[in-house]
Order: sequence, then structure tokens, then C-alpha cells
Amino acid sequence: MLEKIVVIGSNGQIGTELVSELRKVYGDGNVIACDIRRPDYDIRNSGPFEFVNVLEKDILRQLFQKYKPTQVYLLAALLSATGEQNPKLAWDLNMNGLLNVLDLGHEYKTSRIYWPSSIAVFGPNSPKDQTPQYCIMDPNTVYGISKLAGERWCEYYFHRYGLDIRSIRYPGLISWKAAPGGGTTDYAIHIFHDALKKSNYKCFLSAQTELPMMYMDDAIRGTIELMDAPAEKIKIRLSYNFTGMSFTPESLANEIKKHIPDFRLEFTEYDQRQAIADSWPRSINDSNASSDWGWKPEFDLSKMTEYMLKNLRK
Repeated sequence: MLEKIVVIGSNGQIGTELVSELRKVYGDGNVIACDIRRPDYDIRNSGPFEFVNVLEKDILRQLFQKYKPTQVYLLAALLSATGEQNPKLAWDLNMNGLLNVLDLGHEYKTSRIYWPSSIAVFGPNSPKDQTPQYCIMDPNTVYGISKLAGERWCEYYFHRYGLDIRSIRYPGLISWKAAPGGGTTDYAIHIFHDALKKSNYKCFLSAQTELPMMYMDDAIRGTIELMDAPAEKIKIRLSYNFTGMSFTPESLANEIKKHIPDFRLEFTEYDQRQAIADSWPRSINDSNASSDWGWKPEFDLSKMTEYMLKNLRK
């Protein structure tokens, strides 16, 4: 069957790289990039692009009617730190955007839908180390609350309507190609830019704040592997725990110093993002993803640092 793939939120940190990779696999004309803004990258020139606001259901219906997508990736969202600045907008976009896509996916019999969740679904009372797939979840950001609710809606639509929805709880994502989207883990991208520009970085998280992270190449590969897996292998219809590595600002800075010896790490006064980070896990147990569909990361801290600096230098 010829795949017709729609990616909503294609201009974001994940979307820019996901669209490029999907077009390599399925052909430029079969992957439709969609966003509310004109793309800054080659997305519009390499294949179809549509202006779409996921909250405008009539426009969204026209998109489904025009392309009859076999797969939909819904990436449009307000992230943790940005969402706290406008919580009601974050809830509206993150929740009603998802429900619009689920409704239309059911109506147009879309074969598979991908929707990302996040480690933000965990909270202060969740286990901090090797956080398991199933545990207490008490998120304290509107982003985390919306992601937790979204996971339940995805599971509900699977059981109620048979809609094949797949999801990953992303950790912090690190990429040299696209700007971060306003998340609590964004320091792990900015630090590389400042290291190369001025050999120092002022971090908004404390030196020992350990968080789960992942290099974007692993995230894109894992996402596509999940979507390519046979339906019978997808045993979790909420969202899979998913991780690559865990590190602190200090350990990342020490790794950067191996390449830029005079690099200095400094710290700002207290930032609200510290409270968000303190409520999240330090490390994630993603054994379900490994056993169900064969997930395995390729990048550790050393390899990720090497690739980030090499590519940013170019």
C-alpha cells in the first residue's frame, strides 16, 4: 500500500528532522509537512507543505479529505517552560489538537497515528531513578498534565474505536539542526552554541540536576521504528518510556572541556525551570520498548558531544 504521511507541527525541533527522514524513506511527494508558520528549512521546497492550525477542525478535515493520510504524526504542542507562561493556551493546543486528530483519524480510517508524550508526565512522587513504565504520576506543569491526559485519550480511542495510535515519552532532545522549542532541557542545546561562540555558558539549572536525555538522531530513528513495528508488537497503548542517557550540566560541561579545554560553566540565579526539572526523573527504565519493538540507543554522552560540536562547527 502506498503510504501518504501527514506531519502536523513540521517546523518544530522534532518535525524538521522527522520530515526529512520520512521523505528519504517514503518519497518527497508522499510526506506532507504542515504547520501554522512558513518553514525556515528545506521542507517546503522538497515536498508538499500546507498551512494548518490543529485547533481549526474544519481546515484539518479539508487536509484529511485532500490527502487521505495513511499515517499522521501530530507534533504540534506548547512545551513545559513555554506552557507555564500561558497554561490555558497550552492545554487547549495540547489537548484539543490531539482530540481533533483522533476524531478525524477515526472518521477517515487512518492506519496509524503518532503522538509524542514526555517525561513531564512524571511528578514529585514518581520514582526518580530508573523510573518504571507504570508508577505514580503526578505532573505539576500544564504540559505534563496535558500529556498524561493525552495518553489516556490515545488508549481510549484504541480500545473504543480500534485506532492504531502509538506514542513515546520523550526525554530531553538534543539537536544541532533546529532550535529548541521552549523546554526545561533546552540548556543542553544552548550550551554547545555558547561553548563554540564564547567558551562559556550560564546555565539555568544547577550543576547536579540530572535528567534523561537523547540525541535527536536516536529519537527520530526510534520514532520511525515504533511506527514501522507490527501492530501485535505494540503492547502499550498509553506511551512507551524511552531514553538514551542521563547527565547533569556539570558532567556535560566536563565532556565539552575534552574538546574545548578553556570552556567555563556558570550558573544563573534561581529559575522557575529548576522546579520543573526537580520534579522529573533522573533516569528512565525503557525495558518495555526494548522488549516489545527492539529499541536500543546508539548515542551516549561522549558520542553525542562529539557529533554536536563537529556539526555545529560546520
